Amino acid sequence: MIIDIPEGQEPIGYVWGDMVPGIGMAAANFSLSVYAHTTLGLREFEAARLRIAQINGCRFCLDWRTDREGEKVEESFADSVTEWRTSDAFDDRTRLAAEYAERYALDHHGLDEEFWSRMTALYSQVEIVELSMSIGSWLAFGRLNHVLGLDTVCVLPTA
Repeated sequence: MIIDIPEGQEPIGYVWGDMVPGIGMAAANFSLSVYAHTTLGLREFEAARLRIAQINGCRFCLDWRTDREGEKVEESFADSVTEWRTSDAFDDRTRLAAEYAERYALDHHGLDEEFWSRMTALYSQVEIVELSMSIGSWLAFGRLNHVLGLDTVCVLPTA
């Protein structure tokens, strides 16, 4: 980790809250809103989120599983996300969410008319905007946590 965390401080809370409260709290609220206000199905949400986590290499994000009222994706889901092109665990919307996340992160200039035809056939405009904002959040904040080394010291909350 490249940021010095005072003893007794929780790393994410310290960096995001204490160090840059004006920016960090706004970022945290945006990040939390992605989870609290999503209308996307859990599998497509997690396919996109996990694909970004894989690309970012954020250890915390890779270990995290979104919980919706006690429902989570199966343990093998992350492996299916890695193999999104060929996995039989995905329906068309879930596969497309993983593809969009990957292309958004690695080749956003390559999102061509053919891709958007497939996307608009399966997702409404509202869902496309929501998924785009979610992917942007995960890309930015997962990458930030990884670059600063925060992902190596964060602990998943216990239930």
